[in-house]
Amino acid sequence: MAVQDFRSLYRHGFARVAACTVPVSIADPAANAAGIARSAEACSRDGVAVAVFPELCLSGYALEDLRQQDVVLDTVLAALEDLRRRSVDWLPVVVVGAPLLHRDRLYNVAVVLHRGRLLGVVPKSYLPNYREFYEARQFSSGRDIRGQFVSVCGEMVPFGVDLLFAARDVPGLTLAVEICEDVWVPLPPSTGAALAGASVVGNPSASPVTIGRARERHALCAAQSTRTVSAYVYAAAGPGESTTDLAWDGQATVHEAGRLLAESDRFPDDARIVTADVDLDLLRQERMRLGTFRDCADGQEQVFRTVGFDIVPPVGDLGVRRRVSRFPFVPDDAARLAEDCYEAWTIQVMSLRQRLTQSGVGAMVIGVSGGLDSTLALLVAARVADELGWARKAIHAYTMPGFGTGDASKGFAHELMALLGVDAHELDIRPTAGRMLEEIGHPFARGEAVHDIAFENVQAGLRTDFLFRLANQKNGLVIGTGDLSELALGWCTYGVGDQMSHYNVNAGMPKTLIQHLIRWLARSARLGTAVAPLLERIVSAEISPELIPAGSDGVAQSTEAVIGPYALQDFTLYYVLRYGFRPSKVAFLAETAWGDAEAGVWPENFPPERRVAYDRAAIKHWMDVFLRRFFGTSQFKRSAMPNGPKLSPAGALSPRGDWRAPSDGNARVWREELARGVPV
Repeated sequence: MAVQDFRSLYRHGFARVAACTVPVSIADPAANAAGIARSAEACSRDGVAVAVFPELCLSGYALEDLRQQDVVLDTVLAALEDLRRRSVDWLPVVVVGAPLLHRDRLYNVAVVLHRGRLLGVVPKSYLPNYREFYEARQFSSGRDIRGQFVSVCGEMVPFGVDLLFAARDVPGLTLAVEICEDVWVPLPPSTGAALAGASVVGNPSASPVTIGRARERHALCAAQSTRTVSAYVYAAAGPGESTTDLAWDGQATVHEAGRLLAESDRFPDDARIVTADVDLDLLRQERMRLGTFRDCADGQEQVFRTVGFDIVPPVGDLGVRRRVSRFPFVPDDAARLAEDCYEAWTIQVMSLRQRLTQSGVGAMVIGVSGGLDSTLALLVAARVADELGWARKAIHAYTMPGFGTGDASKGFAHELMALLGVDAHELDIRPTAGRMLEEIGHPFARGEAVHDIAFENVQAGLRTDFLFRLANQKNGLVIGTGDLSELALGWCTYGVGDQMSHYNVNAGMPKTLIQHLIRWLARSARLGTAVAPLLERIVSAEISPELIPAGSDGVAQSTEAVIGPYALQDFTLYYVLRYGFRPSKVAFLAETAWGDAEAGVWPENFPPERRVAYDRAAIKHWMDVFLRRFFGTSQFKRSAMPNGPKLSPAGALSPRGDWRAPSDGNARVWREELARGVPV
């Protein structure tokens, strides 16, 4: 078997699927087969593994009683034989709709063929016989057919609603088929098929169009792919169908676990092929994690037959047919981003308000550095004070300059506190820090420029000591500022403010979302218009812990120079936390998202100067840093983190919630997989 290139989709757990609409010639199966063959050949050249064509596309759907004419049925069989012969060299499994006679009954079926074989025939379970539909006049329901075989093209082929089609050489690719109305019923056949292992569901559909019908199809396909944790490939009939009393729009869609991956234009004049790359690993991980899905699968009473086949997938670079967002925690769509920011902000405010109400305190104490995290936490505190009816002077805010504090950040802190009208203070920790360094015999106290971890953490620790004692004095709670990204990377000092507090409103907030949330707050004027220009300057500033004095060149300590760009690290965090993907797959996705700064979609108002690209070497380097820190050295900090609200559906790192892991783990197997799996 040929070795797959690193850029090969199939190497990383994807399978390309297609929903196809073809012009139909009424009651002319030979012409229809020729059109299907042209689209199937195009799918084959495009690396497609599964191609789904519309319901009764070999004969045409709108035939009424012509469906029962012998000459139509005879020519359908001849057309199927023609497609079977043509399919010998086709890559994809092809699903086509046809009328088929079996034991003196006519069935509306989907025929599944691949590389010269008829793999199986699936009958339609539920026949609509209301409004414009009259299928029960010609067809019989196949919902009780299991374990049977039907003679097609001179061979006995598995026939029934109990069929699954599994690729032996593409792990996780198992196809099930249901037909049109089957997804409109309360218990679609694909539910049982998914519980039995189907990861991709094909729906050959006719579905005449009326006003609003497209929205219904979207809702049904999205909902069914969500419930069954599957990819749902839907292909509706299009041009050429009879318009005696109906019309057809040829809608074709691909959904994955509720997410729309691809959609055709509607009302086409010719053939349409909509392709998308389905993430089989994602579906497997979701099912593995959802205990209720497993519970339903354990209660599955239906027995399915599995028909195996070999795709022999392409080994080269096919490109990627799905949107891979650069910022998976941040929606690309402006309206969705605004909605997410509103929800995240409201969750933070509501959660802190509840904690303050239940605690019985009368004040909040917070350290304000002028950076992103403390800015957001202070904004939350101000809103909570307003909602509780507290004066903002009940927020005791302290900027605490140390040996590396810059004038700009300290200026931001003072300006923010003044604009918000909180009880503002400056508490210089340098004298106390100097005394502590002297007491422990640190070289810095003797005038030596030793800026080691002890030097840094004396400052960080003192800030937290002051805040907790001030909270005791003021009858308040210390509001934490450390974010999800810092917790993931261990970029926080154990027992101090970015790791420890009475309540941490930012614990579930990734750094990349914080930047957008602050911009959203600035533009929405939820805390007044005066603060907006300052918030924009804070978001644009360099991220720095400011624990080490700037060098002679004036360059301050840079966080991202040590732990990596937050954009890349949040990208990795999302896929590791949410789906447990292999590092090599995450690197493939990161290269797809970040390899070209000019391609793809950037979030609204993202600064042009930050629209950069990262090559594979940089992605691999910073991912190794992430893996070493996340799996190897940082869990003990997360195991002791304070309370704080979960914000992202991707997960949180609380040991009481989404993430439970040993504090003495190691990162060896992840780093080895990265080193082995990602060539540079």
